[in-house]
Amino acid sequence: METAVKDTPNLYASRFEPPRLLPSLPSTSAWKGVEYSPRPVARAALFLTITLSLFAATVLGQANGTVIVTVRSESGEPAPQVEVQAGDQVALTDDHGEATLHLPPGQAQLNLQRYGFASKTVRANIIAGQTARVVVELEAQAVVKEEIFVSATRNDVLIEDEPLKVEVLDHEEVEEKTTMTPGDIAMLLNETSGLRVQITSPSLGAANVRVQGLRGRYTQILADGLPLYGETGSIGILQIPPLDLGRVEVIKGVASALYGSSALGGVINLVSRRPQKSERELLLNGTTRKGNDNAFWIAEPAKNGWGYSVLGGAHFQGRSDLDKDGWADLPAYQRGILRPRFFWENGTGSSVFITSGATLEDRAGGSSSYPEELRTRRFDTGVVGRFLAGKKLVSVRGSVMTQRLRHQFGPTLERDRHETYFGETAMSGTNSGHSWTVGSAVQVDSYHSHEVSRFNYTYTTPAVFAQDEFPVGKNLTLSGSGRADFHSKYGAFFNPRVSALVRLPRAFTARLSTGTGVFAPTPFTEETEATGLSRVKPLGKLKAERAWSSSADLGWKVPWLELNGTLFTSRIRNAVQLSESMEILNTPEPTRTAGSEFMARFRHEGFNVVVAHTFIHSTELDLKTGRRDLVPLTPRHTATFDFLWEREGKGRIGLEGYYIGRQRLDENPYRTHSIPYWIFGILLERRFGAMRVFLNAEDLADFRQTRYDRLVRPTQNFDGRWTVDAWSPLEGRVINGGIRFGF
Repeated sequence: METAVKDTPNLYASRFEPPRLLPSLPSTSAWKGVEYSPRPVARAALFLTITLSLFAATVLGQANGTVIVTVRSESGEPAPQVEVQAGDQVALTDDHGEATLHLPPGQAQLNLQRYGFASKTVRANIIAGQTARVVVELEAQAVVKEEIFVSATRNDVLIEDEPLKVEVLDHEEVEEKTTMTPGDIAMLLNETSGLRVQITSPSLGAANVRVQGLRGRYTQILADGLPLYGETGSIGILQIPPLDLGRVEVIKGVASALYGSSALGGVINLVSRRPQKSERELLLNGTTRKGNDNAFWIAEPAKNGWGYSVLGGAHFQGRSDLDKDGWADLPAYQRGILRPRFFWENGTGSSVFITSGATLEDRAGGSSSYPEELRTRRFDTGVVGRFLAGKKLVSVRGSVMTQRLRHQFGPTLERDRHETYFGETAMSGTNSGHSWTVGSAVQVDSYHSHEVSRFNYTYTTPAVFAQDEFPVGKNLTLSGSGRADFHSKYGAFFNPRVSALVRLPRAFTARLSTGTGVFAPTPFTEETEATGLSRVKPLGKLKAERAWSSSADLGWKVPWLELNGTLFTSRIRNAVQLSESMEILNTPEPTRTAGSEFMARFRHEGFNVVVAHTFIHSTELDLKTGRRDLVPLTPRHTATFDFLWEREGKGRIGLEGYYIGRQRLDENPYRTHSIPYWIFGILLERRFGAMRVFLNAEDLADFRQTRYDRLVRPTQNFDGRWTVDAWSPLEGRVINGGIRFGF
């Protein structure tokens, strides 16, 4: 089969129409395209000022009342960390067992819950401008805690007591990003400190997640602790809607001691929403870039032991050629998703969680003479069971994922199948202050291709692991974990990790952590994900990629303010690269990364402000030049700010901005370094009873890469690409809006 293109593609050919997966829906977008202005920042500021003024006048309507809830245990002691929920407003009790909510006048139903206590519902009469007090006593209950920190530890401890740092994006942050990008979680992750969503294929919009500067192939994405997306590749995060997520948990740095050879760079665990009541939600969204999102979520809490939730969605986008060069700046896609989940618990500590999902997508870009297409058919099923056996907890996990892909790279066709099978059994307990876990696991990853069968593989990796956490005095907690993996091709590996939590005076805490990791090489790199494998030579005798990382974290937290600073470093030996001879090789010198993160969060009476900065210095040996240089597409400085003001029962206003510094560019004929830039956005949401109307504008200044350089290369690159790497947004200003019904 011919794998090279003889002629330069006709960049001015007619529009390429993608194949149809699902019947097209009538467009729900009422927006018209926004023309470019030579003074975009001024226009954005004017638009922002007028819109904020009108929206604030609408939201600042009726005065609320205040309710102070005091929660105690049966012994009369204050009960901290109790979740108090009234409608969409949630507050946690402090060390004195108190939580404050500001609610509209009338009868309010307060739902209280905390693991280890029986849930309780009380009512309060709210009067405008007055303060009501409610005292509630919770009964202790012997239940197994949900794995709130499953990506960090298998022991049931609060995040504040966990020596290994775990960052949690709570439901409020998920809700905010759901109205910004209802079709995927890319924005939710991209605006998180230390994470960067990097486009790997501009033609198809494919992207992966880099954690603290490490390439996306090292990041393990889990769903409720299960590898339901397998070897995620560069398209998975663009196919995951956030509507049914409860929170996101992130471990940064080497995590192989916890999750094996797929977690060399870090772990992102997507935790699904657990229904607390009967819920029905419908979301309809349209964008100025010919996009439509239609999704629903229905759920029932456990009744007679059983509960369920169902997520469904149909997502569409039309092809956009913003610079009129005949090449798609935004691909067309049609995607359908269905994911039912079932929950069972017997009230005495045993529970079962079952999830299943189907994703069907057709995606198309490129030009008429060089079309690029990707068809995805993915199906998965997972089970998590937790059972009390005396004073021990036995957990069983298992999942199956199969994914069929059909790639089109111009004249080249590649069809393949990816499969992942996973099983794990573990036992946990506490003795003499020690919280321990021991267990075993096995994972099978396979790849089979019709056209490039020389890369077919099946890797089987059984493993055993152990973890122990124990306090040393009142101000120090230590954690040690280790995992031995027995890879069917690359041999046996043992990866330890040691962490420490130090409680300092004046509410300061420090965390120290270090560990090693391993990654089993595959033919899939960021380059081959974008161009396919037909040009690549068969794999030689590659060595497993080995890593070491360390981090030091200092935090300070009071109920309304949180500050956190982190220093981190990592080194990867035997990192693989694609050479100009189209051979995947281990580099003789390690990839070295060092950096810092800073985050400040302010929360008070409906206001939520987050400011963050990340510095990364990452270098590697460039096989083409033989010199050590900065890792491409890794900005030294990134910064974000996010402001959210919410009036319970009325609406919310959100403002955000993020800065991306200069990046070294590779194989780019137009420039060697990118331009630093800012991206600004605004979110407006207004509630009318059970309906919420939202309007979101991203990239108000309309910054996009093709305003400075062409996306298409003048000649084809050695690896077959016709486009340069995407170092900034390609879509420019995008406005989306829609409605969310709750019924």
